[in-house]
Amino acid sequence: MALRCNGRELERFSSTVLLLVLMLLGRSSMAASDRSFLVYVGTYTGEKSKGIYAYRFNATTGSTTPIAIAAETENPSFIAIHPSGRFLYAVNEVDQFGGKATGAVSAFALNAETGKLTLLNQVASKGQGPAHLSLDKTGKYVLVANYGGGSVAVFPVSRDGQLGEASAFVQHAGSSVNHERQAGPHAHAILVSNDNQFSLVADLGLDELLAYKFDVANGSLAPTHPQLVRTAAGAGPRHIAIHPNGEFVYAVNELDSTVSTYSFNSKTGALQPLQTLSTLPKDFTGENYPAEIQVDSAGKHLYLSNREHDSIGVFGINPRNGTLSPVQDVSTGGKKPRSFAIDPTGKWLFAANQESDTIVVFRIDSRTGRLTPTSHVLSVPTPVCVVFTPAKD
Repeated sequence: MALRCNGRELERFSSTVLLLVLMLLGRSSMAASDRSFLVYVGTYTGEKSKGIYAYRFNATTGSTTPIAIAAETENPSFIAIHPSGRFLYAVNEVDQFGGKATGAVSAFALNAETGKLTLLNQVASKGQGPAHLSLDKTGKYVLVANYGGGSVAVFPVSRDGQLGEASAFVQHAGSSVNHERQAGPHAHAILVSNDNQFSLVADLGLDELLAYKFDVANGSLAPTHPQLVRTAAGAGPRHIAIHPNGEFVYAVNELDSTVSTYSFNSKTGALQPLQTLSTLPKDFTGENYPAEIQVDSAGKHLYLSNREHDSIGVFGINPRNGTLSPVQDVSTGGKKPRSFAIDPTGKWLFAANQESDTIVVFRIDSRTGRLTPTSHVLSVPTPVCVVFTPAKD
């Protein structure tokens, strides 16, 4: 049957086809944009590194393109991005700042088109050697753990991204059994709970996980009752991860190479021990110091890094009780994997090998959690911390 139409009908038909094509192209462009990210890497500075480095990342292919240095700043060993994507915050892991015995925290404006960072301001971290920071769920506060000073602090974030003076400060006190590493408190990580009601802290020096009531109205920290749970003596809890369902908390213990599972009471902030496992395969007998820990967004698998064994350990998570079971140990292809990060799509893991100046990209099997190394390797001087944020074309 022949198709007949007059000029006006043909014009309307052509316009409709053109509109559909543009819509499809727009959707395709949006999909591509949704899978384009900026990768920022915090480092230890010195002869090799000058600060924070940036890369463009294609989450479809796993490939990266270097942007070069995003900002020069001293020892930005841990970094975090504001929920809006407009700002980046970094600890400056030093013992002296502004002539005082304290480290610093730096605030940067983030250009999602170029990847460049512009310093907004710096404030004293209220303790020496800050090693970790995070933001609360509203993006109104930056929370900092001072490893050297054994303290935690909270800093308000203004609308322009700058940091104000501390709204809360808590000095820890005490010691534990390892006289070399635990002669005093060493707060090593601080996170807010999924509902933003509590702040959880891992203190390596005290062998304690502590909970504080977090008040988003004024940025304060108040003790909970009970406030803490003790690990095994000499375990040295370093970093923590919270399950997406908010019911379980995981701590990687640096000094005895274990990972612990806790139930979390979202009403009281109380932690209850459930399980502790080795982070290592049974046949490994050398020294080892695990560092980073993360749970995937689906809450199905947990990942942690082993320094000296130089591996990523993969564990399955029991959906009923949160307990762990070993799945895989895979070499990071370098030395001292201090940190790693899972990309926002959940398909890739970036392992930062501090002593071999590389970040190796792994593909994640979403069903099994297992990792497969790829040919994608970033060259980065002394990489420590990796974070992602959507890029703008």
